[in-house]
Amino acid sequence: MEEYMALSILSSGYPLLTTTSCIGMEDTVTQESFDWLATIPRALKGSAIVARLINDLVSHKFEQKRGHVSSAVECYMKEFGVTEAVSIRLCRQASDAWKDINESVLHPDAVSRPVLTRIHCFTCAIDVVYKYGDGYTAPDDTLINLVASTLIEQVPL
Repeated sequence: MEEYMALSILSSGYPLLTTTSCIGMEDTVTQESFDWLATIPRALKGSAIVARLINDLVSHKFEQKRGHVSSAVECYMKEFGVTEAVSIRLCRQASDAWKDINESVLHPDAVSRPVLTRIHCFTCAIDVVYKYGDGYTAPDDTLINLVASTLIEQVPL
């Protein structure tokens, strides 16, 4: 499980996505901020863990049908010899990762708040994408309507 998580944190794309989202913020993001992000600090690692675990938990059955066997759920089941239902304990790991993110945002010590806010917002976005099912692989009307109401539909004044 540890080996899978170590690899999946980087392959999730979240560390790269968060880092590249800071490009163009030269008024608040410095070279030191990028150097800090390159070390995959606790908050960024927590964000990648949340993204990976939520994706694996929500899309597990669908991925098994497609023939994908490598997921956090499969690794947890094999490592601890438990059933699929018990593997939901992975939610606890996601919860711990959220605690790392929130602690970093509430007590910034190494980097500016805008960088930490990016990490937090990207994690919130993945939470929304998977809240009502696998909104990434198979978005349904719920996610589509949420995005439309946020970005397209006007708010009456």
